[in-house]
Amino acid sequence: MTSKKDVILPGATLGVMGGGQLGRMFVHAAQAMGYRTAVLDADATSPAGLVSHEHIQTAYLDEAGLAKLAQVSAAITTEFENVPAQALDKLAETRPVAPAGSAVAICQDRAREKAHFVGCGVDCAPHALIETPEQLAAVPDDLLPGILKTARLGYDGKGQIRVKTRAELIAGWDELKRVGCVLEKMLPLAYEVSVLVARGRDGQVVHFPLQQNLHRDGILAVTTVPAPNVTEAVSQQAYASAHKIAASMNYVGVLCIEFFVLADGRIVANEMAPRPHNSGHHTIDACDVSQFELQVRAMTGLPLVEPVLHSPCLMLNLLGDLWFPGVADDGATEQQEPDWAAVLALSGTHLHLYGKTEARKARKMGHLTVTGATPAAAREVALKAAAILGIEPF
Repeated sequence: MTSKKDVILPGATLGVMGGGQLGRMFVHAAQAMGYRTAVLDADATSPAGLVSHEHIQTAYLDEAGLAKLAQVSAAITTEFENVPAQALDKLAETRPVAPAGSAVAICQDRAREKAHFVGCGVDCAPHALIETPEQLAAVPDDLLPGILKTARLGYDGKGQIRVKTRAELIAGWDELKRVGCVLEKMLPLAYEVSVLVARGRDGQVVHFPLQQNLHRDGILAVTTVPAPNVTEAVSQQAYASAHKIAASMNYVGVLCIEFFVLADGRIVANEMAPRPHNSGHHTIDACDVSQFELQVRAMTGLPLVEPVLHSPCLMLNLLGDLWFPGVADDGATEQQEPDWAAVLALSGTHLHLYGKTEARKARKMGHLTVTGATPAAAREVALKAAAILGIEPF
Protein backbone atom coordinates (compact mmCIF):
# COMPACT_ATOMS: atom_id res chain seq x y z
CA MET A 1 0.00 0.00 0.00
CA THR A 2 1.05 3.61 -0.59
CA SER A 3 2.09 5.19 2.72
CA LYS A 4 -0.27 7.76 4.17
CA LYS A 5 2.27 10.56 3.80
CA ASP A 6 2.36 9.97 0.03
CA VAL A 7 -1.42 10.25 -0.40
CA ILE A 8 -2.75 13.46 -1.98
CA LEU A 9 -5.95 14.18 -0.11
CA PRO A 10 -9.14 15.98 -1.22
CA GLY A 11 -8.71 19.76 -1.19
CA ALA A 12 -5.59 19.56 -3.35
CA THR A 13 -5.65 20.56 -7.01
CA LEU A 14 -5.36 17.86 -9.69
CA GLY A 15 -4.15 18.87 -13.13
CA VAL A 16 -5.18 17.34 -16.43
CA MET A 17 -3.57 17.75 -19.83
CA GLY A 18 -6.33 18.02 -22.43
CA GLY A 19 -9.78 19.53 -22.35
CA GLY A 20 -11.97 16.98 -24.11
CA GLN A 21 -14.87 14.94 -22.80
CA LEU A 22 -12.63 12.48 -20.96
CA GLY A 23 -11.08 15.40 -19.12
CA ARG A 24 -14.56 16.74 -18.37
CA MET A 25 -15.65 13.47 -16.77
CA PHE A 26 -12.36 13.27 -14.85
CA VAL A 27 -12.98 16.79 -13.54
CA HIS A 28 -16.52 15.86 -12.47
CA ALA A 29 -15.21 12.81 -10.59
CA ALA A 30 -12.37 14.72 -8.93
CA GLN A 31 -14.66 17.55 -7.85
CA ALA A 32 -17.21 15.09 -6.44
CA MET A 33 -14.42 13.71 -4.25
CA GLY A 34 -13.50 17.19 -3.01
CA TYR A 35 -10.52 18.02 -5.21
CA ARG A 36 -9.92 21.24 -7.10
CA THR A 37 -8.98 20.88 -10.78
CA ALA A 38 -6.88 22.66 -13.40
CA VAL A 39 -7.10 21.93 -17.13
CA LEU A 40 -4.50 22.83 -19.75
CA ASP A 41 -6.01 23.12 -23.23
CA ALA A 42 -5.75 25.78 -25.94
CA ASP A 43 -9.49 25.74 -26.73
CA ALA A 44 -11.40 28.45 -24.87
CA THR A 45 -14.57 26.33 -25.01
CA SER A 46 -13.05 22.92 -24.28
CA PRO A 47 -15.52 20.63 -22.47
CA ALA A 48 -13.19 20.10 -19.50
CA GLY A 49 -12.04 23.70 -19.34
CA LEU A 50 -15.62 24.90 -19.06
CA VAL A 51 -16.23 22.95 -15.83
CA SER A 52 -12.80 23.08 -14.18
CA HIS A 53 -11.84 25.42 -11.34
CA GLU A 54 -8.99 26.69 -13.51
CA HIS A 55 -8.43 26.63 -17.28
CA ILE A 56 -4.89 27.29 -18.52
CA GLN A 57 -5.52 28.22 -22.13
CA THR A 58 -2.24 27.36 -23.87
CA ALA A 59 -0.79 24.78 -26.24
CA TYR A 60 0.47 21.51 -24.77
CA LEU A 61 4.15 22.46 -25.19
CA ASP A 62 3.85 26.06 -24.06
CA GLU A 63 6.52 26.51 -21.37
CA ALA A 64 4.62 29.13 -19.40
CA GLY A 65 1.43 27.03 -19.48
CA LEU A 66 3.24 23.92 -18.28
CA ALA A 67 4.93 25.90 -15.52
CA LYS A 68 1.56 27.27 -14.39
CA LEU A 69 -0.03 23.80 -14.38
CA ALA A 70 2.86 22.43 -12.33
CA GLN A 71 2.63 25.37 -9.94
CA VAL A 72 -1.05 24.92 -9.12
CA SER A 73 -1.29 21.09 -9.24
CA ALA A 74 -0.36 18.48 -6.66
CA ALA A 75 -0.43 15.74 -9.34
CA ILE A 76 -1.15 15.68 -13.07
CA THR A 77 -2.73 13.25 -15.54
CA THR A 78 -3.66 13.26 -19.23
CA GLU A 79 -7.01 12.70 -20.92
CA PHE A 80 -5.67 12.24 -24.46
CA GLU A 81 -2.98 9.90 -25.75
CA ASN A 82 -1.73 12.43 -28.29
CA VAL A 83 -0.63 14.94 -25.66
CA PRO A 84 3.13 15.17 -26.34
CA ALA A 85 5.03 12.78 -24.10
CA GLN A 86 7.76 15.39 -23.69
CA ALA A 87 5.22 17.72 -22.05
CA LEU A 88 4.45 15.03 -19.48
CA ASP A 89 8.16 14.45 -18.96
CA LYS A 90 8.65 18.17 -18.32
CA LEU A 91 5.84 18.23 -15.76
CA ALA A 92 7.27 15.14 -14.06
CA GLU A 93 10.42 17.08 -13.18
CA THR A 94 8.48 18.76 -10.37
CA ARG A 95 5.16 16.92 -9.92
CA PRO A 96 3.84 13.33 -9.88
CA VAL A 97 2.52 12.56 -13.37
CA ALA A 98 0.34 9.51 -14.03
CA PRO A 99 0.64 7.89 -16.47
CA ALA A 100 4.30 8.65 -17.15
CA GLY A 101 5.44 10.13 -20.43
CA SER A 102 7.35 6.91 -21.16
CA ALA A 103 4.13 4.86 -21.11
CA VAL A 104 2.21 7.42 -23.16
CA ALA A 105 5.03 7.44 -25.75
CA ILE A 106 4.57 3.70 -26.30
CA CYS A 107 0.82 4.12 -26.82
CA GLN A 108 1.35 7.03 -29.24
CA ASP A 109 3.20 4.87 -31.77
CA ARG A 110 1.54 1.76 -33.19
CA ALA A 111 4.86 0.18 -34.08
CA ARG A 112 6.23 0.63 -30.55
CA GLU A 113 2.91 -0.50 -29.12
CA LYS A 114 2.92 -3.76 -31.07
CA ALA A 115 6.57 -4.38 -30.23
CA HIS A 116 5.67 -3.89 -26.58
CA PHE A 117 2.81 -6.39 -26.82
CA VAL A 118 5.15 -8.95 -28.36
CA GLY A 119 7.78 -8.25 -25.69
CA CYS A 120 5.17 -8.95 -23.01
CA GLY A 121 4.27 -12.27 -24.62
CA VAL A 122 0.85 -10.98 -25.72
CA ASP A 123 -0.25 -11.94 -29.23
CA CYS A 124 -1.19 -9.25 -31.75
CA ALA A 125 -2.10 -9.34 -35.43
CA PRO A 126 0.70 -10.17 -37.90
CA HIS A 127 2.01 -6.83 -39.13
CA ALA A 128 4.81 -4.95 -40.87
CA LEU A 129 6.28 -1.49 -40.34
CA ILE A 130 6.36 0.72 -43.44
CA GLU A 131 8.56 3.81 -43.29
CA THR A 132 10.49 3.54 -46.57
CA PRO A 133 9.78 2.41 -50.18
CA GLU A 134 12.06 -0.54 -49.49
CA GLN A 135 9.96 -1.67 -46.55
CA LEU A 136 6.82 -1.22 -48.65
CA ALA A 137 8.25 -3.46 -51.37
CA ALA A 138 9.28 -6.07 -48.81
CA VAL A 139 5.79 -6.51 -47.30
CA PRO A 140 4.95 -10.25 -47.34
CA ASP A 141 2.02 -11.27 -49.52
CA ASP A 142 0.35 -13.07 -46.62
CA LEU A 143 -0.31 -9.75 -44.83
CA LEU A 144 -2.88 -8.90 -47.50
CA PRO A 145 -5.71 -8.14 -47.27
CA GLY A 146 -4.89 -5.83 -44.39
CA ILE A 147 -5.46 -2.48 -42.76
CA LEU A 148 -2.86 0.23 -43.31
CA LYS A 149 -2.69 2.54 -40.28
CA THR A 150 -0.59 5.60 -39.60
CA ALA A 151 1.86 4.79 -36.82
CA ARG A 152 1.04 8.03 -35.01
CA LEU A 153 -1.95 10.32 -34.40
CA GLY A 154 -4.66 7.95 -35.60
CA TYR A 155 -7.88 7.42 -33.61
CA ASP A 156 -11.58 6.73 -34.21
CA GLY A 157 -10.89 5.25 -37.63
CA LYS A 158 -8.80 8.21 -38.80
CA GLY A 159 -5.55 7.42 -40.58
CA GLN A 160 -6.68 3.94 -41.62
CA ILE A 161 -7.21 2.42 -45.06
CA ARG A 162 -8.28 -1.12 -45.91
CA VAL A 163 -6.13 -2.61 -48.67
CA LYS A 164 -6.74 -5.89 -50.49
CA THR A 165 -3.95 -5.94 -53.06
CA ARG A 166 -0.38 -4.73 -53.37
CA ALA A 167 -1.55 -2.01 -55.77
CA GLU A 168 -4.05 -0.77 -53.15
CA LEU A 169 -1.30 -0.88 -50.52
CA ILE A 170 0.95 1.34 -52.64
CA ALA A 171 -1.90 3.75 -53.36
CA GLY A 172 -2.92 3.75 -49.70
CA TRP A 173 0.56 4.70 -48.51
CA ASP A 174 0.57 7.55 -51.03
CA GLU A 175 -2.86 8.68 -49.74
CA LEU A 176 -1.48 8.74 -46.18
CA LYS A 177 1.37 11.01 -47.39
CA ARG A 178 3.97 8.27 -46.96
CA VAL A 179 4.20 8.80 -43.22
CA GLY A 180 5.31 5.91 -41.03
CA CYS A 181 2.60 3.24 -41.10
CA VAL A 182 1.83 -0.23 -39.84
CA LEU A 183 0.14 -2.79 -42.09
CA GLU A 184 -1.94 -5.25 -40.07
CA LYS A 185 -3.24 -8.49 -41.51
CA MET A 186 -7.04 -8.70 -41.45
CA LEU A 187 -8.11 -11.59 -39.24
CA PRO A 188 -11.39 -13.55 -38.99
CA LEU A 189 -13.00 -11.73 -36.05
CA ALA A 190 -15.79 -13.12 -33.92
CA TYR A 191 -16.18 -9.99 -31.78
CA GLU A 192 -14.22 -7.24 -30.03
CA VAL A 193 -13.68 -6.65 -26.31
CA SER A 194 -11.81 -4.21 -24.10
CA VAL A 195 -10.33 -4.40 -20.62
CA LEU A 196 -10.04 -1.42 -18.29
CA VAL A 197 -7.44 -1.74 -15.55
CA ALA A 198 -6.35 0.71 -12.89
CA ARG A 199 -2.88 0.42 -11.39
CA GLY A 200 -1.57 2.31 -8.38
CA ARG A 201 1.92 3.56 -7.54
CA ASP A 202 2.32 0.56 -5.23
CA GLY A 203 1.61 -1.91 -8.05
CA GLN A 204 -1.93 -2.75 -6.95
CA VAL A 205 -4.10 -3.55 -9.99
CA VAL A 206 -7.89 -3.83 -10.32
CA HIS A 207 -10.05 -4.27 -13.40
CA PHE A 208 -13.62 -3.78 -14.60
CA PRO A 209 -15.69 -6.61 -16.08
CA LEU A 210 -14.87 -7.25 -19.73
CA GLN A 211 -16.69 -5.01 -22.22
CA GLN A 212 -17.93 -6.18 -25.62
CA ASN A 213 -17.76 -3.48 -28.29
CA LEU A 214 -19.36 -2.83 -31.66
CA HIS A 215 -17.57 -0.40 -33.98
CA ARG A 216 -19.01 1.32 -37.04
CA ASP A 217 -16.74 3.15 -39.49
CA GLY A 218 -13.89 2.77 -37.02
CA ILE A 219 -15.77 4.52 -34.19
CA LEU A 220 -17.18 2.78 -31.14
CA ALA A 221 -20.96 2.59 -31.46
CA VAL A 222 -22.19 0.24 -28.70
CA THR A 223 -20.65 -1.29 -25.57
CA THR A 224 -22.42 -4.15 -23.79
CA VAL A 225 -21.65 -5.32 -20.25
CA PRO A 226 -21.66 -8.13 -19.25
CA ALA A 227 -20.07 -9.08 -22.56
CA PRO A 228 -22.66 -11.46 -24.07
CA ASN A 229 -20.35 -13.67 -26.16
CA VAL A 230 -17.37 -13.90 -23.84
CA THR A 231 -16.23 -17.20 -22.37
CA GLU A 232 -14.46 -17.56 -19.05
CA ALA A 233 -11.28 -18.54 -20.89
CA VAL A 234 -11.34 -15.35 -22.97
CA SER A 235 -11.99 -13.23 -19.86
CA GLN A 236 -9.13 -14.69 -17.89
CA GLN A 237 -6.70 -14.40 -20.81
CA ALA A 238 -7.69 -10.77 -21.41
CA TYR A 239 -7.36 -9.87 -17.72
CA ALA A 240 -3.98 -11.60 -17.40
CA SER A 241 -2.65 -9.92 -20.55
CA ALA A 242 -3.83 -6.48 -19.44
CA HIS A 243 -2.27 -6.85 -15.99
CA LYS A 244 0.99 -8.00 -17.56
CA ILE A 245 1.11 -5.07 -19.99
CA ALA A 246 0.36 -2.52 -17.26
CA ALA A 247 3.05 -3.93 -14.97
CA SER A 248 5.63 -4.00 -17.78
CA MET A 249 5.32 -0.21 -18.17
CA ASN A 250 5.24 0.40 -14.41
CA TYR A 251 1.96 2.04 -15.29
CA VAL A 252 0.06 4.30 -12.89
CA GLY A 253 -3.51 5.24 -13.74
CA VAL A 254 -6.32 3.82 -15.87
CA LEU A 255 -5.33 1.84 -18.96
CA CYS A 256 -7.61 0.38 -21.63
CA ILE A 257 -6.54 -2.47 -23.90
CA GLU A 258 -8.69 -3.52 -26.86
CA PHE A 259 -8.63 -7.16 -27.98
CA PHE A 260 -9.92 -8.99 -31.04
CA VAL A 261 -11.47 -12.37 -30.31
CA LEU A 262 -10.94 -14.56 -33.37
CA ALA A 263 -13.30 -17.11 -34.86
CA ASP A 264 -11.19 -19.93 -33.39
CA GLY A 265 -11.41 -18.46 -29.87
CA ARG A 266 -7.91 -16.98 -29.70
CA ILE A 267 -7.49 -13.37 -28.62
CA VAL A 268 -5.02 -10.81 -29.98
CA ALA A 269 -4.28 -7.34 -28.67
CA ASN A 270 -5.36 -4.55 -30.99
CA GLU A 271 -4.31 -1.32 -29.28
CA MET A 272 -4.23 0.43 -25.93
CA ALA A 273 -5.11 3.85 -24.58
CA PRO A 274 -3.24 5.39 -21.61
CA ARG A 275 -6.37 6.89 -20.08
CA PRO A 276 -10.03 6.18 -19.40
CA HIS A 277 -11.80 4.95 -22.52
CA ASN A 278 -15.00 5.45 -24.46
CA SER A 279 -15.94 1.80 -23.82
CA GLY A 280 -15.76 2.47 -20.07
CA HIS A 281 -18.22 5.35 -19.88
CA HIS A 282 -20.91 2.96 -18.64
CA THR A 283 -18.98 2.64 -15.39
CA ILE A 284 -20.36 6.02 -14.24
CA ASP A 285 -23.90 4.62 -14.05
CA ALA A 286 -23.51 0.83 -13.93
CA CYS A 287 -20.64 0.29 -11.46
CA ASP A 288 -20.05 1.17 -7.83
CA VAL A 289 -16.89 3.07 -8.82
CA SER A 290 -16.29 4.70 -12.22
CA GLN A 291 -13.18 4.58 -14.37
CA PHE A 292 -12.72 8.29 -13.65
CA GLU A 293 -12.84 7.86 -9.88
CA LEU A 294 -10.22 5.12 -10.21
CA GLN A 295 -8.10 7.53 -12.28
CA VAL A 296 -8.31 10.00 -9.38
CA ARG A 297 -7.52 7.30 -6.81
CA ALA A 298 -4.52 5.97 -8.75
CA MET A 299 -2.86 9.36 -9.29
CA THR A 300 -3.39 10.48 -5.68
CA GLY A 301 -2.29 7.26 -4.00
CA LEU A 302 -5.72 6.51 -2.57
CA PRO A 303 -6.68 2.82 -2.25
CA LEU A 304 -7.97 1.07 -5.35
CA VAL A 305 -11.05 -1.11 -4.97
CA GLU A 306 -12.15 -3.90 -7.30
CA PRO A 307 -15.10 -2.44 -9.24
CA VAL A 308 -18.49 -4.15 -9.05
CA LEU A 309 -20.99 -4.04 -11.90
CA HIS A 310 -24.30 -3.49 -10.14
CA SER A 311 -26.46 -3.23 -13.30
CA PRO A 312 -26.28 -4.89 -16.72
CA CYS A 313 -26.01 -2.13 -19.30
CA LEU A 314 -25.45 -0.93 -22.83
CA MET A 315 -23.69 2.30 -23.75
CA LEU A 316 -24.57 4.08 -27.01
CA ASN A 317 -22.20 6.65 -28.48
CA LEU A 318 -24.01 9.84 -29.52
CA LEU A 319 -22.29 11.21 -32.61
CA GLY A 320 -22.94 14.55 -34.25
CA ASP A 321 -24.78 12.76 -37.07
CA LEU A 322 -27.82 12.53 -34.79
CA TRP A 323 -28.21 16.31 -34.99
CA PHE A 324 -28.57 16.11 -38.81
CA PRO A 325 -31.44 13.67 -39.44
CA GLY A 326 -32.59 15.13 -42.77
CA VAL A 327 -31.86 17.42 -45.67
CA ALA A 328 -33.83 20.61 -46.33
CA ASP A 329 -35.73 21.21 -49.56
CA ASP A 330 -33.02 23.54 -50.82
CA GLY A 331 -30.35 20.90 -50.23
CA ALA A 332 -29.01 22.50 -47.06
CA THR A 333 -28.48 20.20 -44.10
CA GLU A 334 -30.85 20.90 -41.24
CA GLN A 335 -29.62 20.70 -37.67
CA GLN A 336 -32.02 19.81 -34.91
CA GLU A 337 -31.73 18.66 -31.32
CA PRO A 338 -32.47 14.96 -30.79
CA ASP A 339 -35.65 14.11 -28.87
CA TRP A 340 -34.07 13.80 -25.43
CA ALA A 341 -37.44 13.93 -23.69
CA ALA A 342 -38.60 10.79 -25.48
CA VAL A 343 -35.33 9.03 -24.69
CA LEU A 344 -35.41 10.01 -21.03
CA ALA A 345 -38.99 8.79 -20.73
CA LEU A 346 -37.53 5.28 -21.02
CA SER A 347 -36.69 3.60 -17.72
CA GLY A 348 -32.99 3.15 -17.02
CA THR A 349 -31.63 5.79 -19.41
CA HIS A 350 -28.72 8.00 -18.33
CA LEU A 351 -27.82 10.87 -20.69
CA HIS A 352 -24.37 12.44 -20.75
CA LEU A 353 -23.74 15.37 -23.12
CA TYR A 354 -20.23 16.78 -23.29
CA GLY A 355 -20.90 20.50 -23.65
CA LYS A 356 -19.46 20.78 -27.14
CA THR A 357 -20.60 23.96 -28.85
CA GLU A 358 -20.91 22.55 -32.38
CA ALA A 359 -22.35 19.27 -33.64
CA ARG A 360 -20.42 17.73 -36.54
CA LYS A 361 -20.82 14.38 -38.22
CA ALA A 362 -18.72 11.64 -36.56
CA ARG A 363 -17.94 13.96 -33.63
CA LYS A 364 -18.55 12.45 -30.19
CA MET A 365 -21.19 14.68 -28.61
CA GLY A 366 -22.20 12.47 -25.70
CA HIS A 367 -23.24 8.99 -24.67
CA LEU A 368 -26.33 7.26 -23.37
CA THR A 369 -26.05 4.45 -20.84
CA VAL A 370 -29.03 2.16 -20.39
CA THR A 371 -29.14 0.07 -17.23
CA GLY A 372 -31.61 -2.72 -16.50
CA ALA A 373 -32.41 -5.51 -14.08
CA THR A 374 -31.23 -8.05 -16.67
CA PRO A 375 -29.10 -7.88 -19.83
CA ALA A 376 -32.21 -8.55 -21.93
CA ALA A 377 -34.13 -5.73 -20.27
CA ALA A 378 -31.29 -3.26 -20.80
CA ARG A 379 -30.94 -4.28 -24.43
CA GLU A 380 -34.69 -3.90 -25.07
CA VAL A 381 -34.67 -0.32 -23.78
CA ALA A 382 -31.41 0.50 -25.59
CA LEU A 383 -32.96 -0.58 -28.89
CA LYS A 384 -35.99 1.64 -28.21
CA ALA A 385 -33.69 4.58 -27.49
CA ALA A 386 -31.70 3.88 -30.64
CA ALA A 387 -34.89 3.92 -32.71
CA ILE A 388 -35.89 7.30 -31.27
CA LEU A 389 -32.45 8.75 -31.96
CA GLY A 390 -32.05 7.29 -35.43
CA ILE A 391 -29.19 4.97 -34.47
CA GLU A 392 -28.93 1.81 -36.56
CA PRO A 393 -30.11 -1.30 -34.65
CA PHE A 394 -27.48 -3.66 -33.26
